[in-house]
Amino acid sequence: MGSERHFYSIIDYTVDGPETADELVDAFADIQERWVRFYPGYVSSTFLVNVDGTRVYNLVRWASEADYRHFEEVSDTEGRVAAIGAALGGLRGEAEARMTETPRYRVAREITPGPRKDAP
Repeated sequence: MGSERHFYSIIDYTVDGPETADELVDAFADIQERWVRFYPGYVSSTFLVNVDGTRVYNLVRWASEADYRHFEEVSDTEGRVAAIGAALGGLRGEAEARMTETPRYRVAREITPGPRKDAP
């Protein structure tokens, strides 16, 4: 990891099963492609589904917090929120947001591959 640490927006939903999880991933991937991925500093969007298919996480990685803040300032938030609402309304199953606040996270520490550290 370089001197500038990445910044994440982590979106968390519970769903009623694997089929709804798959639908939610597809819908949110489409939202990333239509509304987010072309902004400067956007790095990636990773979707995780727990093994029983009842929880979906979307980890949106930005090059920096400044890039994310710029996105918040200049993007069409109203349009994106409407697209999210439409996506949720189009699911055959149920999905519920689990975030209690704006989901913003700074990387505090990351351990990457390397040689084994000797034990004390």
